[in-house]
Amino acid sequence: MPPPEHVTGPHGRPIDLAAIARKTCVAYDREFPDERERYGPAGAAWCRHDSQHLLNWAVLSLTQDLDYERELAWLARILEARDFPLSRLARCLELLAQTTRQRVPDVPQVADRIQHGAEFIASHGSFLKST
Repeated sequence: MPPPEHVTGPHGRPIDLAAIARKTCVAYDREFPDERERYGPAGAAWCRHDSQHLLNWAVLSLTQDLDYERELAWLARILEARDFPLSRLARCLELLAQTTRQRVPDVPQVADRIQHGAEFIASHGSFLKST
């Protein structure tokens, strides 16, 4: 499912998911250049795709009835099954939280929710073992 480009934030104004995801993935690529070799150009596209969804879910968990941890666990299971390190998903969430704080400073609860998501991912050894 393609991610949305924008979402209405808790402040009632649109948040540009695509711009925040792009900036996050530039920072992620600087930290993990080895992924260019492993995933090629598709890796950058998936980073943006997943980051847009992660940010969208964080906002929707604040504005609607969406369980952020359940969505994170779902994505973590998929990525883990594909041998993607959970530590890198957690780091991506940390970078997403940082970028969100910079780009949407008037709504700190969004970045706080994403940072909580990073901690949630990091606190689990595996999501494949959970029921």
